[in-house]
Amino acid sequence: MAKEIQTFIKLQVKGGQANPAPPIGPALGSKGVNIMEFCKRFNAQTQDRMGKILPCVISVYTDKSFDFVIKTPPVNALLMEYTKKTTGSAEPNRKKIGQVSKDIIEKIAQEKMPDLNCFTLEAAMSMVAGSAKSAGFTVEGY
Repeated sequence: MAKEIQTFIKLQVKGGQANPAPPIGPALGSKGVNIMEFCKRFNAQTQDRMGKILPCVISVYTDKSFDFVIKTPPVNALLMEYTKKTTGSAEPNRKKIGQVSKDIIEKIAQEKMPDLNCFTLEAAMSMVAGSAKSAGFTVEGY
């Protein structure tokens, strides 16, 4: 018989660096989840992606046990990684911070495909290109 889900918790945690400090500790502690168990399991599963920001959806059950799903990094984090930038533009419509090629957009779209709600690579590329424009990049071919 399936367990009854009490709530979902969504967090963004750096891979391999989960600890009980805020924001993880208060978010999990208020729901009665064992914080150290989550940190150990999360760090063990994300050793290969050390330091990358990883969204995580935690399902908390009524008996205070939990499961979690680790998603792919956000598009903006991937854009900054591929372009070697640190932050996006404060005014993306006026101040551009760089140019992104269609190859980089395609790489990011292929990496994010499992988490996006689209069926084709072209649709995923369009979504990634929109995020790039919002961050202040000029995108080739769009």
